[in-house]
Amino acid sequence: MPTFVTIGYGDREGYERTSPQVRAAAHEHDRHLVHTGAVSLVGVAGEPVQVRNHDAAGVSTSEGAFLRSALPVAGFAVVEATDAEEAARLVSGTPCAVAHGVVEVWPLAETP
Repeated sequence: MPTFVTIGYGDREGYERTSPQVRAAAHEHDRHLVHTGAVSLVGVAGEPVQVRNHDAAGVSTSEGAFLRSALPVAGFAVVEATDAEEAARLVSGTPCAVAHGVVEVWPLAETP
């Protein structure tokens, strides 16, 4: 079955303006995803570090994100689904999706 990486973005302001009942249901939805096999990491991400080791010639690091977003990263999940539509449906009830954030769904291609 295909695998998808999901990245949730959201901030405290959007979360807090969402009703407590909707938030509770979203957290229950997350627990259900984990119970059914999703790998989920939730929490506001700190500042990233970029790591490079081109041609295995030496490691260099630089502070800051490679990708930029208007909202902070708030969680990651790895889900299995038959296709991107099902993966989107699986994460549509998560806190980032319902609390004024957004969730990206990235298909993972098989490597040779």
